[in-house]
Amino acid sequence: MDIRTGQGYDVHAMAEGLRMWLCGVEVKDSPVGFVAHSDGDVAIHALCDALLGALALGDIGHHFPDTDDKWKGVDSKILLREVTAMVRERGYEISNVDVTIALQAPKIGYLIQDMRQSLASVMGIEVSRVSVKATTTEKLGFVGRKEGCEVWASALVFSNLG
Repeated sequence: MDIRTGQGYDVHAMAEGLRMWLCGVEVKDSPVGFVAHSDGDVAIHALCDALLGALALGDIGHHFPDTDDKWKGVDSKILLREVTAMVRERGYEISNVDVTIALQAPKIGYLIQDMRQSLASVMGIEVSRVSVKATTTEKLGFVGRKEGCEVWASALVFSNLG
């Protein structure tokens, strides 16, 4: 059995008048959203990087460059679906993923189960294999000043092809 791990990290600035998406779920009560070429789902972007990293396939910017208008405003769930297909095309399955979202405000704890279900559905794995956690930075740094959000993700993939 071949077992591999990957980690991902992403950050996006926040601005008023934009929609906020995290793990494929809209944070409807947020007065701000993420500045980005796509829909700005910083959590999915970090998760894509973790999955790509597990198989040494580069990063999300390599596969979905922000210089390509094809990806302008794209729903990040489409990117995750594409990355999941890349994993499976190479004979691997996703064992589990873990996502940590650092965001001072708005509070998102009430959306965690919806986020887990969203990611599980897109990747075609059981929700019990998806962890999503939210934290603040205790008002420190750019996250604490409510200027942006940062996300760390890890993924474990495996193959029986040996």
